[in-house]
Amino acid sequence: MIGYWVNSTIALHSTLVINEFIHFTHIRNHGGIFGLLQGMGWLLGFVSLALLLAVVAYLCFSPAIRRFEFVCFGFIVGGGASNTMDRFVYGSVIDFVDIQHIPYWNYIFNTADVMVHVGIWPLLVFSFMSVSGQQKHPTT
Repeated sequence: MIGYWVNSTIALHSTLVINEFIHFTHIRNHGGIFGLLQGMGWLLGFVSLALLLAVVAYLCFSPAIRRFEFVCFGFIVGGGASNTMDRFVYGSVIDFVDIQHIPYWNYIFNTADVMVHVGIWPLLVFSFMSVSGQQKHPTT
């Protein structure tokens, strides 16, 4: 939704200053994360679609999914589906969130990327906590 607004309101390679720290800079990512595999957006779109379908199948058929995992995977699938849709509709992902004044940071991303991270990081933290808890208290 915000990507559509950015696409129709902010000219490509133009910036709208929100405040000192946040700018909306309209760019197109024709590759993957951090701009890798430029020009391979179509391939990344199909790979993303396959991964999203695999996650949905996992959620549908796995008997031991906890509620917080459903929520986390919901963020991941929602963000991933948004970026995948951008790839198929526009041929690229619309990136626009441009954070200023962070040393060595020059990446521009979108809200779908944020949602994927909101889902991934809690899963990783809980996974590591669960693994370290099992190592401390082995069940034999």
